[in-house]
Amino acid sequence: MTEPFGHAAKPKPILVCLVTLLSCMLSSSEEIVHHFKLSVEYMFWSPDCKESVVIGINGQFPGPTIRAHAGDIIWVDLTNKLPTEGVVIHWHGIKQIGSPWADGTASISQCAISPGETFTYRFKVDKAGTYFYHGHYGLQRSAGLYGLLIVDVAEGDKEPFLYDGEFSLLLSDWWHQNQLEMEVGLSSLPFRWIGEPQSLLLNGRGTYKSSLLPDFGNKWYRFEQDDDCAPEIINVLPNKTYRLRLASTTSLASLNVAIGNHKMLVAEADGNYVQPFFVDDLDIYSGETYSILVTTDQNPMTNYWLSVGVRGREPHTPPALTMLSYHSASSELPLFLPPPIPLWNNHTHSKLFSKRVLAAVGSPRPPRTSERRIILLNTQNKINGHFKWAINNVSLVLPHTPLLGSIKFGLQQGFDHKNPPDNFTSSYDVMNPPANPNSTYGTMVYKLDFNATVDVILQNANALKENVSEIHPWHLHGHDFWVLGYGEGLFSEQDKETFNLENPPLRNSVVVFPYGWTAIRFVADNPGVWAFHCHIEPHWHMGMGVVFAEGVERVGNIPSDAFACGLMRRIMD
Repeated sequence: MTEPFGHAAKPKPILVCLVTLLSCMLSSSEEIVHHFKLSVEYMFWSPDCKESVVIGINGQFPGPTIRAHAGDIIWVDLTNKLPTEGVVIHWHGIKQIGSPWADGTASISQCAISPGETFTYRFKVDKAGTYFYHGHYGLQRSAGLYGLLIVDVAEGDKEPFLYDGEFSLLLSDWWHQNQLEMEVGLSSLPFRWIGEPQSLLLNGRGTYKSSLLPDFGNKWYRFEQDDDCAPEIINVLPNKTYRLRLASTTSLASLNVAIGNHKMLVAEADGNYVQPFFVDDLDIYSGETYSILVTTDQNPMTNYWLSVGVRGREPHTPPALTMLSYHSASSELPLFLPPPIPLWNNHTHSKLFSKRVLAAVGSPRPPRTSERRIILLNTQNKINGHFKWAINNVSLVLPHTPLLGSIKFGLQQGFDHKNPPDNFTSSYDVMNPPANPNSTYGTMVYKLDFNATVDVILQNANALKENVSEIHPWHLHGHDFWVLGYGEGLFSEQDKETFNLENPPLRNSVVVFPYGWTAIRFVADNPGVWAFHCHIEPHWHMGMGVVFAEGVERVGNIPSDAFACGLMRRIMD
């Protein structure tokens, strides 16, 4: 039943179980199933020209690109070949309608896959767009466990824009310290922060030494063809339009992307079409994806730099570079310097870009009102001297038994059933360090009425250190949401009047800026248990997230090996 990687098998009609029915019914049409066998393992690699141990898939880094059409089924047999660690894969941006157990979030949707074991993910990709997949256990994303997932429009459908060719760039950051050391440092006394990444990677390739970067004369480090770190040159023809898919799987860095002398037309964000607009550069935060259109209308006798640099944090990491190479210019270095990266703390530049992202004409509009509002205050805290991140003064700790199983099967001892707070005290001063930095642990499961419309206000605040408030990109599993607006300072009731209810963009990831707030709205219409968290990996690891549970009683049959741990082990045996 296994096909060669990237090809599709067309089986006979299959049985499809509907989550709203007790029985199964025959699918009204044939479904195309893409079957992949993936093995996760440690291996030696040199992503930035320094040999390190990475987590690879099928002997390659990054993992192989998975591609399918909207409406197809993806079937992945994932084998854990890590000798001493569990593993899961999250399919970032895929809503997992009818398959919440396949979301790939350890302790929420499934148990971690034990060393030597194989787990089967099977799910439908419901919407065309640019997505990716990554590890969701410990800090395995920072160790290289990720790859692209591209969903093309359904057979017979067309994109709303035209282009002559396509390229993809998977953006990531890289450390020379291994992820286990970083994990220990985050929970140690004294606290040891992971520090800034040594390099930025484009499709898993970068350089950490400035001597390997071009001196913008006629010198650039001459890579051998088989160097792991040799940049992938983007070869183009003159007077063509190319689609460039961008996906950020960074563990820490917010990034800025620009191409010398070329405008970029933004056309898609997080798998949703947007009103097209031109930019000279764009900011992309961890968890976000974009499609941009680039027309090769410049002098074809020279090449052009594509540069990626750090935003939102004082950069101690060299920019990542590759070339847009016109066919007639051979491999000559560009005549011009790389495009400048906006100042790292120029948040005005970032906000102007984010506010220009609007839904394409004809996109679904949000409900005019909501049934519930949850305000989530992001704070940096301490618990017994340990540095933590908290939401409404509770730092998330996930249980040993997956929450999907505990809630579906009514396991009262599976987790802390205390209702988390929908708001924080009105006297909290978001512009200064917390008066009382102490916090507590909790499971933070918000139980939502099925089909309810929910507003979430992400409220940023000062960290423990004075005059420090960080960028936090948040990602919601199992849903797209409407971004209703951004604001400065403390959110107030009057800020509702500024909400965009006409053409807000649909996203699955969104940024909250320093000392500001971001408002989103979604409909709790996907039965399951879903993480909502900061996509900066160490922040999530330190407790910056919550969980939404909705319609769990409607979830159909769940594979027994999803719950082969904790209290569920006795039930599934």
